Amino acid sequence: MSINSYRRIVIGDVHGHYEGLMRLLEAIAPKSDDQVYFLGDLIDRGPQSAQVVNFVKESSYQCLLGNHEQMLLNILTKRIPTQTVQSWLYSGGQATVASYQEATIPHDHLEWLNNLPAYIDLGDVWLVHAGVDPSIPLTQQTANQFCWVRDEFHGIEQPYFTDKLIIIGHTITFTLPGVYPGKLAQGQGWLDIDTGAYHPRSGWLTGLDITNGIVYQVNVLNKSIRIMPLEEAVTNINPEQIYFGRRNRCFA
Repeated sequence: MSINSYRRIVIGDVHGHYEGLMRLLEAIAPKSDDQVYFLGDLIDRGPQSAQVVNFVKESSYQCLLGNHEQMLLNILTKRIPTQTVQSWLYSGGQATVASYQEATIPHDHLEWLNNLPAYIDLGDVWLVHAGVDPSIPLTQQTANQFCWVRDEFHGIEQPYFTDKLIIIGHTITFTLPGVYPGKLAQGQGWLDIDTGAYHPRSGWLTGLDITNGIVYQVNVLNKSIRIMPLEEAVTNINPEQIYFGRRNRCFA
């Protein structure tokens, strides 16, 4: 397998697993001319959200806004019902607060999170945390669609873009029909690389070298590492098996 010297690397939802991220980056070994992108959800659930945010913030890597970052920002900057705050804490926010000294999130972290883009267009590849709503023109969509959409996007029967692959996180791949833990999921014009690092059924954190079609994975539970061609890591999704409002969805 020939490897191009210049790589574009996309990393799925880290969810506070700093040590796993360090092992993943050690396996990938990004060079100075490589471009590394994070799909959002750096925080919540895992034990070291503060360390993850600080690392990505201080690096030259680009990062998207995820729904967990959006929840945190909404809670701290808007009048949010107590029930919503409790839902965020239950969904991993408590671990994020605990990862910061004196449970205080620094202003520079909040400012950095608040300026994260909702998507990144790389020409042939379009990066977004959750996907797009196929029923709404792209120009009318907001961070709510880009950070939260699920089944209506996963079930599209034709690619949303004719000339771009959409790469997403947000939905743990094994919650999609026929996908085993650790596998990536590919639908019509989209590829999901959130393999559920925080989830006890998986533990896999994924990085994808989209230039060379190579998947790097570290398991945060047993610390194992595996590297494989993209075609070996992917399960194809039949859009007819996706239906709206599907139950038993993991809240990612």
